[in-house]
Amino acid sequence: MTQTLTRYEQYTSDYIYLDGADQPEWLREIRAAAWERFQEVGLPTARRGNEPYKYTNVAPIADAELALATDGVGDFSAEELGEIAPFREGSARLVFIDGLLSEELSDTESAGSGVTISSLAEAVESGNGAVSSYLGQYADVEEDGFIALNTAFINDGAVVEIAEGLSAESPLNLVFVSTDGEQTVSHPRVLVSVGRGSSATIVESYIGVPGNECLTNSVAEIVLEDDATLEHYRLLMEGEDAYHVGVTRVKQGSGSAYNSKVFERQVGLGRFDLYTSIDGENASCDLKGLYFTSGRQHMDNYININHEKPFCTSRLLYKGILDGRSRAVFGGTVYVQPGAIKTDSHQEDKNLVLSPDAEVDSKPSLFIWADDVKCGHGATAGNIDLDTVFYMRSRGIDLETASRLLIYGFASEIIDTVEDDDLRSYLERLFLDSLPSYKFEF
Repeated sequence: MTQTLTRYEQYTSDYIYLDGADQPEWLREIRAAAWERFQEVGLPTARRGNEPYKYTNVAPIADAELALATDGVGDFSAEELGEIAPFREGSARLVFIDGLLSEELSDTESAGSGVTISSLAEAVESGNGAVSSYLGQYADVEEDGFIALNTAFINDGAVVEIAEGLSAESPLNLVFVSTDGEQTVSHPRVLVSVGRGSSATIVESYIGVPGNECLTNSVAEIVLEDDATLEHYRLLMEGEDAYHVGVTRVKQGSGSAYNSKVFERQVGLGRFDLYTSIDGENASCDLKGLYFTSGRQHMDNYININHEKPFCTSRLLYKGILDGRSRAVFGGTVYVQPGAIKTDSHQEDKNLVLSPDAEVDSKPSLFIWADDVKCGHGATAGNIDLDTVFYMRSRGIDLETASRLLIYGFASEIIDTVEDDDLRSYLERLFLDSLPSYKFEF
């Protein structure tokens, strides 16, 4: 659907600047087609009749005059990264500062044999076949203005390849840092290919400096070959003045397993759009998310699962904690295509609303065109009941401590599923420190 264009003069100027870079013709054609599409549709500011953005107003992003970040790499130190990054020293990682690779902060040698982790710019320059085969194949520029904008500005990003029959021993970290350069935009691109029968863990982190008004517009394309397994963690901690739009597209082969865990803590206006296509029999996906909003933050999770083949399983569980005058949006859809018999799918969104001024809009839905399936969905929003608080008070626990324990207990259902000990400890500290000094009142 065509949207009315607003202020995109800066994007036009930056596109012309980037178009002068040395890139292969096939990539230049992809970028040119995406730019043409973006000029047609712009960003999805119209909300009437635009169901995916019905409850999220992206006009503040469209109206902001955001310049392409081009020179932030030298302004961030290893010490600063170590204080906020969710990985341990010695682990394989790519670190991007304002969308540009920092070779000094990255470590690709620890990835191990059979695992390729490199920058997108390096992979393009070396003629990596996976890039030319997969880039732009699953994130369709016709679908969304943000995808078109990201694709038009493809310049750098992360490429991860897991060879066939390999089990990566330690997590691979992709870290994207937004520094204190105000009024900037970066367009990270992530491409992941997991070979037949292989398994890996990827931690994709977006970290920001407080007070930084910027936009991160990221796109990830993930391909799982037959019998491949991917544990995919996505962390959003960019700052209360930041904008963030993330898109992830997943293609699953037969017998594959895609397990996603999303943690969202800090962002002014954020949206995460995940779509996984289960395109092989006996495949599965397990999608979990935990988000905590406060102040006037707005977080939108738009999660979709497409069952295209029979005998597949999907689980979706997102949980939100809302405080202040914040707002959360959850849209989850499961599609069961004709012929996808024996599909077993369940989705649920649960929200703990701590403030009378907070608001959540939740809309799980199912579209089923096949017989002999088992599908369900549900959504809840509310506070902790009086009997639960009374029980804890009767054990000698003061009201504030009881309240914090109950809030954390609500969140721990997601945090406890994190298999990596270091990452789980990091998330526990992150969310415990975020919990307000709150007392349930009745």
